[in-house]
Amino acid sequence: MPPPAVARAIVSQGVVGVYRPGEDPGARHKQPRPSGARRGERARLPPPFSLEDQRLRLPESPGLGWPRRARSRCPVGPENSSMSQCAYPEDAGYLKCDVDDASETHEESLGEEAFDTVNSSIVSGESVRFFVHVNLQVQPSQAAESELPDGCGLLHTSRKYLKLKNFEEEIRAHRDLDGFLDRASIILNETATSLDDVLRAMLLRLVHKPDNTEPDCNVDLLMAVLFTDAGTPMEGKVHLLSDTIQGVTATVTGVQYQQSWLCIICTSKSLLKRHVCISRLVRPQNWGENCCEVRFVILVLAPPKMKSTKTATEVGRTFATMFLDITFRQKLLKTRTEEEFKEALVHQRQLLTVMDQGPNPSLKNYSISSICVQKSHQPLQHKDFFPVGKGIREDFARRFPVYSLDFTDGIIGKNKAVGKFITTTLFLYFACLLPTIAFGSLNDEITYGAIDVQKTIAGQSIGGLLYALFSGQPLVVLLTTAPLALYTHVIRGICDDYELDFNTFYAWTGLWNSFFLALYALFNFSLIMSLFKRSTEEIIALFISMTFVLDAVKGTVKIFQKYYGISHGNHNADHISVLSLLGLGTSLNTSFHTALNTSLLANPPELTSVSSRSAEHPSRETAVLSLLIMLGTLWLSYTLYQFKKSPYLHPYMREILSDCALPISVLTFSLISSYGFREIKMSKFRYNPSESLFKIAEMQSLSLGAIGSAMGLGFLLSMLFFIEQNLVAALANAPENRLVKGTAYHWDLLLVAVINTGLSLFGMPWIHAAYPHSPLHVRALAVVEERVENGHIYETIVNVWETRLTTLGASILVGFSLLLLPVPLQWIPKPVLYGLFLYIALTSIDANQLFERMALLLKDQASYPPTHYIRRVPQRKIHYFTGLQVLQLLLLCAFGMSPLPYMKMIFPLIMMAMIPIRYKLLPRIIEAKYLDAMDAEH
Repeated sequence: MPPPAVARAIVSQGVVGVYRPGEDPGARHKQPRPSGARRGERARLPPPFSLEDQRLRLPESPGLGWPRRARSRCPVGPENSSMSQCAYPEDAGYLKCDVDDASETHEESLGEEAFDTVNSSIVSGESVRFFVHVNLQVQPSQAAESELPDGCGLLHTSRKYLKLKNFEEEIRAHRDLDGFLDRASIILNETATSLDDVLRAMLLRLVHKPDNTEPDCNVDLLMAVLFTDAGTPMEGKVHLLSDTIQGVTATVTGVQYQQSWLCIICTSKSLLKRHVCISRLVRPQNWGENCCEVRFVILVLAPPKMKSTKTATEVGRTFATMFLDITFRQKLLKTRTEEEFKEALVHQRQLLTVMDQGPNPSLKNYSISSICVQKSHQPLQHKDFFPVGKGIREDFARRFPVYSLDFTDGIIGKNKAVGKFITTTLFLYFACLLPTIAFGSLNDEITYGAIDVQKTIAGQSIGGLLYALFSGQPLVVLLTTAPLALYTHVIRGICDDYELDFNTFYAWTGLWNSFFLALYALFNFSLIMSLFKRSTEEIIALFISMTFVLDAVKGTVKIFQKYYGISHGNHNADHISVLSLLGLGTSLNTSFHTALNTSLLANPPELTSVSSRSAEHPSRETAVLSLLIMLGTLWLSYTLYQFKKSPYLHPYMREILSDCALPISVLTFSLISSYGFREIKMSKFRYNPSESLFKIAEMQSLSLGAIGSAMGLGFLLSMLFFIEQNLVAALANAPENRLVKGTAYHWDLLLVAVINTGLSLFGMPWIHAAYPHSPLHVRALAVVEERVENGHIYETIVNVWETRLTTLGASILVGFSLLLLPVPLQWIPKPVLYGLFLYIALTSIDANQLFERMALLLKDQASYPPTHYIRRVPQRKIHYFTGLQVLQLLLLCAFGMSPLPYMKMIFPLIMMAMIPIRYKLLPRIIEAKYLDAMDAEH
């Protein structure tokens, strides 16, 4: 016999139930059973009042729960006279338990404490919603059974909130109804009175259909799956449905169930397809608590392995949304034939579709006034770009009041995050320093030492420091990138062809770039970025991630060409081939001495020992070890990055290891390469100490024609800066990141122009907002929670520490790294840098929707995540859209990865051309509503 508290918990679960055979269900409350009624049924009582006239328009009341000490019975009445609802769903009299007088007296003596175990708030936000009741039977052990001879056990009850089906947006709602209309299983006048008989009749209707596609369907097996007591010690004694959906109405007094309809859902491995059957009973039936006057029963059957939008719960949600309307249910009562019943269903679908096309109430109070660049449906007008400087003033007014909080949040107050700031600073230091070294080494090669590693590190430190102090979006990270190195290479080529001074021409190009950026900021051109849809942003982001992978692959291939595939028969031929691989073949014609010094600086030990026979093995070992070091850096960093999801160690330690994944992997494999394999010489980055870091270019040495040419290059460069800076800032300020201090697109663009003015004059590399470093920086400072939806685990950002201290600290550390040149920074081999590139690329695609949809092509439909676009867009349209995005990505790759430098120069124009592609071309192929759904945030 269960203790009173357990009995109360079973009563409070609120699902359909019948009682033990041979017992009087009304004995406890002295209710007579009418003649002719079967055992296991409650007597139907006349309705003293009706509450369903309130229907679905009740005001919202958050935090509603069960009424305490509710003991009244549920009224019963005919549906067409106004179906009533049980105002007190905690009526304990509806479940008969074997409780003797002493136990019952003890239960009453518990008073309010007994009810406190079941009182819970289950409705908030919306006035009408569904709840899924899931009952899991836990079988007691044999020892427990011996102690409880009456077969008592435990019953776990869970109530789950379900959203109403949106017939205007969710494409599956219409397809569920169409599938039902094609294979309609409708019972219009069911005379059975017990729940078991009604369900058995519905299952027999499904089995005996002429087009039955379930050869292995067993009615008895399905009946057992529908209830919780199959195979348990309580079999035949407590009969409860396993999974149901019911409509509820939230009022100021509690939750009122809609008693006149019931949706029962079930999954079975013996099924091959989904099936729906609707039964209309001749008379209202009383089947226990919260089901006092059932007239409609909806039975949904489905196999367990289904696409997330095709599960039994999703199909049940479709029909439950339709049956939530009392007017629709009353119309169904008047139908006489199956055709009239179908017509009523179709008409209700049309009404719901029109209703859902109205304004979304969930967006009523949502304000985006703090966002300067917003995805607005209103087209831009000329007046939006005036008056001059309006955007900068608004950015300054928005960000200046919270400027001091950028230094104190997480340091002063109750919620401190000092540890997270330290680990994020270390991550940002290595994430900025290593690419800076890599691109500095590349600039050293292509500019013949005019811009070297030392200048690149100094420029990164100074620019990052200024941006951290004065920017409006301090979480954005500035960095020199591969496209900027490409522009530097083009400028070097022009200077060589026309015998121009490189430092002067480079400075004039940078000044023109800063001039155009200042104009863009003053005239509010950042508003143009509102035309970039999410899909366009993700194409460009994925392209940038691919460039990191390409850089790593190219570097590894060069190492293999240099050390693995060469012949050692001819020392001079080898020497010349290595020089040509370094891109120094043209330098031999002008200065063999310079080229020789450059090659020796790159790898002196290898080139000085290739004449000996013993050098053959170290060369090949160098190539193989380089590949292992690169892959090892990637493996260790990504493993530690994912370590926060593992069950090992304390959660705080897991978070620290995850935040420090990059520093740990870089230091580990640098030590392995430098000390573990000391006899194998690894490829190091180039280092030529600069004569003077702060030497201003001679601006007056160029002619007017050369200055005009620099203006053309500066204009193209400014377009690259404009797109990259605003795009990366928009990705960092994405709605899912939940940043609250506002944005400053115009102000930051002006600040970047000022910073690059100084860098240009002193011959240092340009910098702008870097992807994916900026979103990864936001992620590192975020407080993340995991949630599970339909078996899929999602990470949701709760809040982000918006601070300047991390970028400030990382920039200072990068500046101090000048003291570590050449040793010990040269102990970091190039394969570690390539592993860093792969790690950055891999972590950046985690939240890329384009990559997720490309992965859907390789997944089983049952594994599709229940994302918003899966619900709203047909699967074929999703794949069409993904294919079109891939074509745009290939177009970017054709120009951005072309071996011709001048094709890369027009790469910004190609990115701008994606705006008319999205607005003019794609709507001709895919409907605009589907495009908008896939471009939506959620």
